[in-house]
Amino acid sequence: MALLNKLNTPFFQEVGEIARFTGRFFREVSKPRQEWEEFVNQSYFIGYKTFTLVGITAFIMGLVLTIQSRPTLVEFGAASMLPSMVSVSLVREIAPVITALICAGKIGSGIGAELGSMRVTEQIDAMEVSGTNPFKYLVVTRVLASTVMVPILSSLAIAISLYGGYLGANLKGDVSWSLYWYQAYKVLIFGDFVPAMVKTVFFGFAIGIVGCYKGYHSQKGTEGVGRSATTAVIVASLLVFILDLIAVQVADVLGLT
Repeated sequence: MALLNKLNTPFFQEVGEIARFTGRFFREVSKPRQEWEEFVNQSYFIGYKTFTLVGITAFIMGLVLTIQSRPTLVEFGAASMLPSMVSVSLVREIAPVITALICAGKIGSGIGAELGSMRVTEQIDAMEVSGTNPFKYLVVTRVLASTVMVPILSSLAIAISLYGGYLGANLKGDVSWSLYWYQAYKVLIFGDFVPAMVKTVFFGFAIGIVGCYKGYHSQKGTEGVGRSATTAVIVASLLVFILDLIAVQVADVLGLT
């Protein structure tokens, strides 16, 4: 009995509520009559509107990583390995995770604040009264859009960051365009791309689910809207790291690393 009382904490209650919310998502998405027009709109806002931030961050990330790594490799006489080292680091881990964290901050908070304000102003209740399914229209479309767009943004971030790495390699060196890309790609294998892309799908799904859950269940007026947006970012970022750890362990077990 004491153990049950300890488990009956807000943390475990929150985990249970999110799990139930996720189960409802899968039930709703399996039913016909999807809101494809709203899905396209959300894909535009989630993907296109986030691309500039992701692109700038990815470029700087590749540039800085190359600049910071060069002195160490030069010290050990391995400067020629710079493109290979940068490409493996960016493709396997850095670019997907940083992109997911950016999306958790921008997309998660945006969805949480938007749905939270709709809940506080009773717009969601009005949709239910009018016969519209607010969960399918608001939640399903946003979760699907984030699940689709985060991997796309991650792929673009990898390409842009590798280009930033090329510029970084030429700041204090002289690496030709063809040689840089040959060295960057010759070390990459199938097992580098697949786990990176698969885990970004789960990153996007987690970001969408958490943002929608926090906003859909927002309370206590404008204060609750702010709290929903803030906690959505925190929880989504934490889930990104947890999912990344799980993905690394699974890839290791399957021999993809």
